[in-house]
Amino acid sequence: MGLAEFIRANRDAIISEWETFACSLSPAVGMSSLQLKDHVGQILLFIARDIEEPQTASEQKDKSHGLKNGMGGDTAAEAHGRLRHADGYDIVEMISEYRALRASIIRLWTREERMLTGADAIALTRFNEAIDQALTESVARFSRQVDHSKDLILGVLGHDIRSPLATIYMSAEILKRTAVLDERQSVLLKQIESSTVRVRSIVTDLLDLARAKLGAGIPLFAVPMSLTNMCRDIVSEIRVQHPSRTFVLELAPNVSGDWDEIRLGQVLSNLLANAVQYGTEGTPITISLIERVGDILLSVHNEGPPIPRAQLSRIFQSFTRGSERGNAEGDGQNLGLGLFISREIINAHGGTINVHSDAASGITFNLCIPASGAVEALITQAGD
Repeated sequence: MGLAEFIRANRDAIISEWETFACSLSPAVGMSSLQLKDHVGQILLFIARDIEEPQTASEQKDKSHGLKNGMGGDTAAEAHGRLRHADGYDIVEMISEYRALRASIIRLWTREERMLTGADAIALTRFNEAIDQALTESVARFSRQVDHSKDLILGVLGHDIRSPLATIYMSAEILKRTAVLDERQSVLLKQIESSTVRVRSIVTDLLDLARAKLGAGIPLFAVPMSLTNMCRDIVSEIRVQHPSRTFVLELAPNVSGDWDEIRLGQVLSNLLANAVQYGTEGTPITISLIERVGDILLSVHNEGPPIPRAQLSRIFQSFTRGSERGNAEGDGQNLGLGLFISREIINAHGGTINVHSDAASGITFNLCIPASGAVEALITQAGD
């Protein structure tokens, strides 16, 4: 019996083995038999038909490159990829279904056909090509569903959460200016404002993380700006929040150009917040800005215990936080995204960021970005 004929004749047995394997995967809990089988019946018919259809060398090459055969609409394999994503399977689990299907069919067929002919070998090659094509279609559709989910995540973070937060904050501001409040009400209103600012900051960090991790990248909007003035402004904000700390500015005058002012301010704020949280109280935090030939060097230095070597190697990874050092000014409630996002912002500018830490000299974060012309070229390329 030829392989295509065998698949049609033993379709129910093959589907039963498929269902048994699908049932062994973790998302199968609570799924019906119909859900577990999904489109495997149609996929088997496609495979059998594909084995028998004439195929030119050019068509075989196209198939080996993962190109579709020109069928209109969703194929059974594409529908399978879409539904497996909806049912909570990950892509590895879905691929394992095809691997199990391939092994099951070959095992059942070769057990019945003990002596394979030359025609059987050709059919087996065509069978593997058909399985691979179905797998490619399922993976492609599954990946599109993942991209769609990514867009939903970005939409929820960027709009559906930010908008009500902005409304809460503005309402608190209006109440503060217009209402007559007693002392307790004033304290509660201040807590609403500070909590809203904190949640908004977390949402912004998560949105940046999603963009960086899911491939969208962190967008840059270069504008004429003064890095010197930006450093002064950010330090002024930090001084208001931490009046007991000493900040020393060593800034080159009039360092100007076209960069993303908001994003670079975000980086400096992150570095200063780290210096406040992990630096030794009573010691200064130094911010230096140096203009060199073709690039700019911005450094933030603080005294304090050195960063452990194991942590140093992954400090710019997401969800990595420093160990608490008993600093009362550090609330210890951050998500560990600040340095990861800072690195992504500097990378987007075509620059680098690193850290040096030892017991003798303390901790210094150095970020280097190219002159503004190079940044403009990077942004232009990203938009092409």
